[in-house]
This record gives sequence, C-alpha cells and structure tokens, in this order.
Amino acid sequence: MTDVRADLAPTGALRASINLGNPVLAQGTPEQPGGVTVDIAREIGRRLEVPVELVCFDAARKSFEAMATGQADICFLAVDPARATEVAFTAPYVVIEGVFAVPRDSALTTVDEVDAPGVRIGVKQGSAYDLYLTRELRNATVVRGNEGVDVFLAEGLEAAAGIRQPIARFVADHPEVRLIDQRFMEIRQAVGTTKGRRPETVAFLHDLVEDLKANGFVADSLLRSGQPDASVAPPA
Repeated sequence: MTDVRADLAPTGALRASINLGNPVLAQGTPEQPGGVTVDIAREIGRRLEVPVELVCFDAARKSFEAMATGQADICFLAVDPARATEVAFTAPYVVIEGVFAVPRDSALTTVDEVDAPGVRIGVKQGSAYDLYLTRELRNATVVRGNEGVDVFLAEGLEAAAGIRQPIARFVADHPEVRLIDQRFMEIRQAVGTTKGRRPETVAFLHDLVEDLKANGFVADSLLRSGQPDASVAPPA
C-alpha cells in the first residue's frame, strides 16, 4: 500500500478532479461538492490514509485536462477511446444513458432518424456524448456549446443530446420539447488516473471500484445524492 500511496498521491494528498457539470455524478458547489464521485474520492483517500483535495470543474473536458496536465491524480469520466490515450480507466461504476430531445412538432421519432442530413444536434463541448457523436454520426451535424440544451434553444436546432436525467428535467420544463426515449449511447462512468501510474496502482483502483459496487457503497451514494435512476455498473 505504501508504494500505491506514493504513486497515486505524490504530493501527500489525493487530488481528485470532480465534474460538477454532470449532475448524476456530482452536485453542489466547488466549496461544498457532493455526490457519488465525491464519496468515491474520499473513500480512496481513506483507504490510502491521505487527505483528499477536490478540484472541481463545470465540464468533463476541463476535468480531463486537469488529469492530463498533472493538476489531479484521479478523475471520474466516461470511458472513451479519445480519453484512453491519456487516462488509465477502471471498469465502470455507474452506467447512464445518452438521449435526444427534439421540438414537439419534429418528425424525428427514433435515434436512427436523428442521424440525417440537415439535422443539427446541440451538445456540451467535450462531453462523452460529444466525443461519441462526433465519431459515430454519418449525416447529422454536431453543434457545440457550454450546454447542449442552451445551444439547441438559442440556435433553433433540430435536436439536443444529453444525459437522460437532466434531459428529462429539461423536457419537463419546456412543453415545446419532447424526449426520444430510446437511448443513443450507454455512458460508462469510471475512475481514471494517468497512464504513467504503476500497474499496482491501476489494479488498486480497479479492485476498489469492484468492491464499492459489490458492497452497496455506490448504490447507497447514488440514493443519498438523489440519483436513484442511475444504474450501478455490473461486475467487471
């Protein structure tokens, strides 16, 4: 454990990059964050017997950049090939879904229909669904903004992409918009650290995540933070 502690927390504290832009995983303010990622970070620190410093951001791309530039020791991001060049991921601890919202009078009713010429999709820049749609779309166009739903409304786009829970709340607040209930992607949220860490360090994180899924820690944390609809990932 001493070697893992020195490798994962070389400054003497575990610096955890927290994305407050994903309300399923983290809530609150940079001064008082909460949620499952915060709970997992603190549990990692407890097991390593080091203090935890929470470095909070409002977007996944900023959380990733902090990891890649050495400002953080661990991060909580969706597993994606574009990120895996820099980040060593555990297996996922939570699985969430990416869905589309469209104008209520839109002819679009399925995920396949959204990927059509002339369809513009608002996304949060650097999000897991931005990376996925940029890679997978064949005909539709991605339009990036600070928030996908904001650029969708501001520019009168044909669709908005996002995580199911906040998109569902957005639809509930905007009667002129409806949800395409079918998911377009499964977003696998995992713990990550830099590729340069020792294999023993990555194995420690992997085993810890599996333990927290199996012993009910992740499920309890999601429930306490008001996210009962998020699914704990299956065992790796």
